[in-house]
Amino acid sequence: MFENLSEKLERSFKLLKGEGKITEINVAETLKEVRRALLDADVNYKVAKQFTDTVKAKALGQDVLTSVKPGEMMVKIVHDELAELMGGETAELKLERKPAVILMSGLQGSGKTTFSGKLAKKLKSEKGKNPLLVACDVYRPAAIEQLKVLGEQIGVPVYTEIDSKNPVEIAKNAIAEAKKNNYDLVIVDTAGRLAVDEQMMNEIEAIKKAINPDETLFVVDSMTGQDAVNTAKEFNDRLNFDGVILTKLDGDTRGGAALSIRTVVNKPIKFVGTGEKMEAIDPFRPAGMADRILGMGDIVSFVDRMQQQYDEKEAQRLQKKIAKNQFDFDDFLKQISQIKKMGNLKDLASMIPGVGKAIKDIDIDDNAFKSVEAIIYSMTPYERKNPDIINGSRRQRIAKGSGTTLQEVNRLLKQFEETRKMMKMATTMNPTKMMRNMRRK
Repeated sequence: MFENLSEKLERSFKLLKGEGKITEINVAETLKEVRRALLDADVNYKVAKQFTDTVKAKALGQDVLTSVKPGEMMVKIVHDELAELMGGETAELKLERKPAVILMSGLQGSGKTTFSGKLAKKLKSEKGKNPLLVACDVYRPAAIEQLKVLGEQIGVPVYTEIDSKNPVEIAKNAIAEAKKNNYDLVIVDTAGRLAVDEQMMNEIEAIKKAINPDETLFVVDSMTGQDAVNTAKEFNDRLNFDGVILTKLDGDTRGGAALSIRTVVNKPIKFVGTGEKMEAIDPFRPAGMADRILGMGDIVSFVDRMQQQYDEKEAQRLQKKIAKNQFDFDDFLKQISQIKKMGNLKDLASMIPGVGKAIKDIDIDDNAFKSVEAIIYSMTPYERKNPDIINGSRRQRIAKGSGTTLQEVNRLLKQFEETRKMMKMATTMNPTKMMRNMRRK
């Protein structure tokens, strides 16, 4: 995501490298490259021009401190304007009523149904909500079945009326059901089409009028670029929605939709989808996204994802085992599972400041843990609990059973032992003593 844009912006800033001060000439050259980079990223032309005009006015009005280089000042101005372009502040959901109602809208294939499930899971686990999902796509049986499967997967009930073809009545009945059974959140999944048409727009307008949702969200596939922005405008003209959901930001997208949509429809981006897993959903933080575009990472989003997987009781249990040198392969598997739930590995790594640029040409496979898991699952339960007993013959059996080589098994066992030693050292020593011991080695 945004890799090409990041590289081109970095090149444009180099035009100011070695310059003693910001002038109209060197700013014009830099911003010509910035505008070109934005257009290549599929940013709306008017938005790109307005953006560079604003940056130019601010850059020429700056008194550059002697301790700040012109290039650094330009990066700061571009960063702040990028954040402002995408909304400035993080936009929260407004869910005061009981039950609060969220209406999902968008074209077929944008990821509405999947995102309905992701949002239900997030609000259930993080906000303590008791959600009810509602299947109002009466035209595609597969959509209803998909929502049922997702609901079962995340432990959220799904309201359906298989014999009804009236989505307005289904939505109204679902809200009545929610009130009766003390659900405090209703998420209504609606039908989409391959393109905007009058029937679809009339239908979703009727649903919105009937249920008066707290939030109407427009879900759009960010990989469709400017088409996403144009579709958002058409939906907003009819629905006056409250916010945008951008899906597939982990894909090969140039980022134009994220940078243009806020200005074109004047509605905030509220969430982004960053993968297929049900945990792959992040609040949209304009400043964090600007950081990532400029190769600075997004440490707030990274910490958020870590906290979502953090279990205090499990952490305490693990700390006791580590202190007693009892950390085993079952514990190791749990740690791998938590990392995988955090989302796409390359996307995750790019959130760490300084890492994104370093790994841009490296292919990080989300299946990187498969061979490790295969080796561990080829161990007996006793071997996983007692790694020290794994001798030569056991290693050969494990390699054969996991479809890997003896060298791969040996490498994993060595890495595991080194990890276990480091973890034990971290729990039993103060940081100064630990670093002293490491230097001696």
